[in-house]
Amino acid sequence: MATEPDTSAVVSELAEIRRSLDVGLARIDGRLALLSQRSQQMEREIDELTARVTSLEHSRWPLPSIAALTGAAAMAMALWQALGR
Repeated sequence: MATEPDTSAVVSELAEIRRSLDVGLARIDGRLALLSQRSQQMEREIDELTARVTSLEHSRWPLPSIAALTGAAAMAMALWQALGR
């Protein structure tokens, strides 16, 4: 009968350890779910920003081309004025 108190103490300690593990696993599951949600949200935001940048790139003015055409037109006008006089 001396072993019964020791066995019940071991059983209660094991039950406490099991509860602690269950609580710890629940916390880990919650944190993983939160990280997964944040990751999905960041992926959506990145996709939206990529779409916005792409649309901005397509709608911007082609400034180097316009500058080259303006330069060529100015040179043509200068030559026309120089030869016309």
